[in-house]
Amino acid sequence: MSKVPMHDNVKKLIAIRALRSVGQGAMVVDLTLYLKDLHWSGVAIGGVTSAAGLVGAALILVVGILSDRIGRRPFLLVYEALTVISACVASLTTYGVWLVLVIVIAGFGRGQSGAAGPFSPAEQALLARYVDRIDRGRVFSLNNAVGFVGMALGALLGGWPALQTHTAPLLAYRPVFWVVAVLSLVCVAIVWQIREEKTDARPDSSRAESPATAETLAQAERQIRKKENRNMATLAMVNILNGLAVGLTGPMMAYWFSIRYGASTAQIGATLAISFLLTGLFSIVSGRMASRVGMVKSVTWMRVIGSAVMLALPFMPNFALASALFVIRSAVNRGTQGNRNALSASLTRDKRRGLATSINALSMRLPSSLGPTISGYLFDADLLSLPLILTAVLQLVNAGLYQWAFGRMDREGREPAA
Repeated sequence: MSKVPMHDNVKKLIAIRALRSVGQGAMVVDLTLYLKDLHWSGVAIGGVTSAAGLVGAALILVVGILSDRIGRRPFLLVYEALTVISACVASLTTYGVWLVLVIVIAGFGRGQSGAAGPFSPAEQALLARYVDRIDRGRVFSLNNAVGFVGMALGALLGGWPALQTHTAPLLAYRPVFWVVAVLSLVCVAIVWQIREEKTDARPDSSRAESPATAETLAQAERQIRKKENRNMATLAMVNILNGLAVGLTGPMMAYWFSIRYGASTAQIGATLAISFLLTGLFSIVSGRMASRVGMVKSVTWMRVIGSAVMLALPFMPNFALASALFVIRSAVNRGTQGNRNALSASLTRDKRRGLATSINALSMRLPSSLGPTISGYLFDADLLSLPLILTAVLQLVNAGLYQWAFGRMDREGREPAA
């Protein structure tokens, strides 16, 4: 493993993820419960969460393609600025149209472990650029771990409304939105300090080449692109089931704990905080496991274990047991996210990495956007266990497909190469 010190930009991107994840952790706990306190139905809550996912999905591909051409830093500035504005608006009004607008724009409540929402392809591509391929599993896992530790702190913050005596939901939840705005403002300042060197993807025209040499280079480029395209398409197809599974439960678990066991924001916040903290620690372990048993195999087996735990979760008789299983499931399943991101970032060369990470994110985000609406409908129909069971089954199938599609990379002792 390389011992090269981290580039300054890598340190700044990890710091940004740490700060951003605190606000996201608070929103995972509070957003659906805030809307519930405003007397929104399960279908309405799921619908606005789905809308946020769909808008994000539409942006992902555009961001990936444009960031390869004009740079990644501007997109991170835009994302943080939008989050600041959205949090400020949410702290001032309970009017439904405005809340829908800010939730859709900022993606509040989706719990993205500190990632930059639909702008994450630009963020991942920028991070990968300053990390050698041999170190990506380790650095991406560390980045993932930092995000989950930050979300753990944010989840504790999400218990704040339960400690208030205000009867008006806006007054109780307003300080949480203020914290989100301040943290994103600090992120703007850090992103501003990042210096991104431009990559010229055009061929070098400074030296003359014979027609034969030019044709040989063009043919080699076509072969490389064909292999890159095949890798990206395969990962996208595998991601579809996982994306739907994540959408069914991820944004709706706080709401599920509330209606299933009558848990308060403080209880749910504590549960999610522990799960995020353990997930962060396990993410570091996962990065080390990848170097021993293989990046793909470590993801596959942890997903199998996580699916089994999720299958048992809805049958727990009380909140304490359900919380314990949820913590375990979150750690083993989401702790592999760093390895999965590292694999997707290694599918192409740097000049197409924004496209690769955007396709990876889009193939997750689009199906996951449908999940909350489906879950909200099932919850309103009193079918509380069904979304969790569907999540377990879908992720179990996904684990098999993931191993089938990319297991050869472990056997060959290398990452997907362009």
